[in-house]
Amino acid sequence: MGVIKSAAEIAREKLEKIGEPTEQERLKWKYGPEGEKLAALYLKEDTNLVGEIKKHDDKAREFIVASISDILLRNISLPRNEAARRTNKKAMDGIKSVKNDKVAVENVFSRMRHVLDHYVQEGARQKKQAYESLKSEFEAKVQQAIRQKTGVNARVNVDVEKQPQFLEEWQRVQAQMEAQYLTLLDDYKRELAVIK
Repeated sequence: MGVIKSAAEIAREKLEKIGEPTEQERLKWKYGPEGEKLAALYLKEDTNLVGEIKKHDDKAREFIVASISDILLRNISLPRNEAARRTNKKAMDGIKSVKNDKVAVENVFSRMRHVLDHYVQEGARQKKQAYESLKSEFEAKVQQAIRQKTGVNARVNVDVEKQPQFLEEWQRVQAQMEAQYLTLLDDYKRELAVIK
């Protein structure tokens, strides 16, 4: 019969397998939360990121900047409304202020802005067309279903926009349309994450 081990013994064995954390990991754990806090303050208020970063020694700065960048990149999204546009601008300004290679950052931002502008201008028009097309399609299906059930060829006024099936399909179409923008946005975020 096998030996029964306590939870503490099992945990100790797992820790031994993992090994000691590296110096880099320890610094990341120590200074990462500070960067996250600064990024959150910057987005809510108007904290001077560069000034706050300079308060720390060189060893800590790398990890603080990486953490700030990570949080700010996560806050860049499709500009579905004015608040999202403002947050995007602020996050982009913050990223540019903490990165050293400003030219590379601006190059990626230029392409990112093009995608975001296209989403606002063309995306809205495309969404409206898709919505009207889907609405017409659903109205035709509802009328056909009514004719088949009743055998009467009369036009019945049904508000398809309130039908759960219509709303569900519209959500699916919207997600599909936005997926292409989100893919590009994620690619640009990955590019920005590796710029020093």
